[in-house]
Amino acid sequence: MKALLQRVSQASVTVDGEVIGAIEKGLLVLLGVAREDGAAEAEWLARKVASLRIFEDESGKMNRSVVDVAGGVLVVSQFTLCADLRRGNRPGFSYAAPPELAQSLYTEFCADLGTHDIPIANGRFGADMDVALVNDGPVTIWMDTTELMRA
Repeated sequence: MKALLQRVSQASVTVDGEVIGAIEKGLLVLLGVAREDGAAEAEWLARKVASLRIFEDESGKMNRSVVDVAGGVLVVSQFTLCADLRRGNRPGFSYAAPPELAQSLYTEFCADLGTHDIPIANGRFGADMDVALVNDGPVTIWMDTTELMRA
């Protein structure tokens, strides 16, 4: 699984002119599911996102997690994070999971994240979405379970 996390002061997802998910302070997670991903990656990534200390404490140091600051998480599926750019100028998506597996693991990731008592908002899997955010910092973190779980 691949995730691009952005610390936000607000974020929302709109589909067909209707806001379907929104948060105030918290994290926007763009989530890509690869063919080789499974339940272990979803659980590991959810635990890591919940505990990642990227919010400032009273001293201005990044020492608090989204749980610590009572923030929310907006999770948006984004298969394009699994793009293969090795050849040519058009990305290939053969590494992305098929839709059934991707949707299942997206749902599992959100459920695992919810076990940490974090308010979760969602995009709509497979839909064309307009994502709006105010990046706080800016703070943007790239996570790839393929690399991180081996470390």
